[in-house]
Amino acid sequence: MLWKTFRWSFGVTALGLVVAVFYDGWAALGVVAILTVLEVSLSFDNAVINAGILKKMSAFWQTIFLTVGVLIAVFGMRLIFPVVIVAVSAQLSPVDAVHLALTDKPRYQELVTDAHPSIAAFGGMFLLMIFLDFVFAERDIKWLGWLERPLAKLGKIEMLSVCIALIVLMISATTFATHAHQHGGTHVDKGETVLISGVAGLVTYLVVGGLSGFFENRLEEAEEREHRAEEEARRSGKEPSAVVLVGKAAFFMFLYLEVLDASFSFDGVIGAFAITNDIVLMALGLGIGAMYVRSLTVYLVRQGTLDDYVYLEHGAHYAIGALAVILLVTIQYQINEIITGLIGVVLIGASFLSSVRRNKALAADGEDP
Repeated sequence: MLWKTFRWSFGVTALGLVVAVFYDGWAALGVVAILTVLEVSLSFDNAVINAGILKKMSAFWQTIFLTVGVLIAVFGMRLIFPVVIVAVSAQLSPVDAVHLALTDKPRYQELVTDAHPSIAAFGGMFLLMIFLDFVFAERDIKWLGWLERPLAKLGKIEMLSVCIALIVLMISATTFATHAHQHGGTHVDKGETVLISGVAGLVTYLVVGGLSGFFENRLEEAEEREHRAEEEARRSGKEPSAVVLVGKAAFFMFLYLEVLDASFSFDGVIGAFAITNDIVLMALGLGIGAMYVRSLTVYLVRQGTLDDYVYLEHGAHYAIGALAVILLVTIQYQINEIITGLIGVVLIGASFLSSVRRNKALAADGEDP
């Protein structure tokens, strides 16, 4: 199972490291290795969240996510995206932006730094909405009951998560954005830019999430219709087949996963500039890391890890909330990417340990975890 799931990641790693050595020597290999570890550490929570969605999809769409989705993630977010944000912010053509990235790396890094407020606002709002919709939802299994129970009651208020997100955006636009960090340690007023980018992130979440939710509801209706057939299959001794997302439903869930991955990638791409401003090495390192994140996602699904360790999804969503806040704070202040990665690891690690303790307690009582 391990080799079958991770074989593509292992192959891409070997190829990427060889390319790095031929491109810029052994020092480049070290840079790519560091970037790979950075991407995996910052995106582990992404894998957990993706697994929760991917397990509802058919094997075909899981394969699409691991193949076509990787191409989108690697070439779209890890290579093209850094060039596009420079082209837009500096009002350059994509060709000129690529030329700048290859020939004047310091200037390219300055332009990316100047574009960070808009990137952070878009990604921060998208991730914040994911977190808010999770904590305001009523669910049977609660990790931090003292917190999640009252939040679930508040969640019955219509559009509460959107209202809170807009309030957070307004506060960010009138505080952090008024002294947005720019290259050279200077600060400028980016209030309008942050406001527009944040609204764009919120709208993107509502549109993509709404479409995927619509088709997921269609799936639930189909599950209800097939419930009697499943009961009949159990009575006859047959194994009932699970209903999975297919067709348009799977497509929009796939689209949701890609937008989600893009939002998670913001901190990885920006953090990578603290290590190198060479877009070739950046694409290699972050691309390899993206492969491992996707392989880990599929592994979690096929092993049923989320079913065995029920608090993992909670920990990942709390890590998302922390990342959203960090992205908004970085509009004005610089935060080391190591801190960002550690927060996610600590939260997910804590949820894993809590799941283990829960399973042991249920086993001691003779109950099925």
